[in-house]
Amino acid sequence: MGTYAVTGSASGMGAASAARLREAGHEVVGVDLRDADVTADLGTADGRRHAADEVLRLSGGVLDGVAAVAGVGPNLPDAAAVASINYFGPVALLDALRPALERDGGGRAVVIGSNSATTVPMIDDRLVGLLLAGDEEAARAHAAGAQRSLPAALATSPSISAYATSKFALARWARLTAVTPEWARRGITLNTIAPGAVVTPLMTGSTMSEDDLDPDAFPTPMPRGIFGRPADIAFWVAQFLSPEAGFTTGALLTVDGGTDAAMRPDAQPTAMPR
Repeated sequence: MGTYAVTGSASGMGAASAARLREAGHEVVGVDLRDADVTADLGTADGRRHAADEVLRLSGGVLDGVAAVAGVGPNLPDAAAVASINYFGPVALLDALRPALERDGGGRAVVIGSNSATTVPMIDDRLVGLLLAGDEEAARAHAAGAQRSLPAALATSPSISAYATSKFALARWARLTAVTPEWARRGITLNTIAPGAVVTPLMTGSTMSEDDLDPDAFPTPMPRGIFGRPADIAFWVAQFLSPEAGFTTGALLTVDGGTDAAMRPDAQPTAMPR
């Protein structure tokens, strides 16, 4: 049996992923703001360092896999915090834990993106560049400034652009990083799961219940006519983290009931230019 670290383990997709791994007999080190083996705020540099140090201590410095699930949604009023939590949180933690994944056969890592990266037409190219450059201070300042210029009609999702952009940049980072020698040639895989509308506390927030959700009235197409469940994402987390998944790296799997395919039917596959 293996040892895995799961961020966002206290609720939603993170809790479902941790539970699935534990049910399979693995040891899981959960990381979250509360109710976890490691309590840490991944939105801050100090919190990330603390999380990495504690995960390494509890795992004995050896990990079979890491699932970076923790994140915040577009309803968070602070776009700068969205950039820090959704992008710099998983990137810094995975960078710090990568050496612990260097083991016989190689470790596995998976990050949680979002289909918003491809279905929300508000990707901020400037913010993408700042995120990928690792300039957190400038990224936070830009995200906050851009948020102030958004239309008032987006009040219910005040950080929608920062959210979609942070998830876009995270998927891009994973694809770029997965094929570097430090990861690929040392046997470590790195993949991205892009969920769609999954019923979690992050989705429903504090003012909505599951009974209020209607897939046929959702802002984006829902071809399956149902919402996802945390277990739907946990299933794929477990697949990407399995020892048998050693030939899969740099991949992005969209798990959204067909939303992305309905909105962008010709987007994939895309032929390479001559």
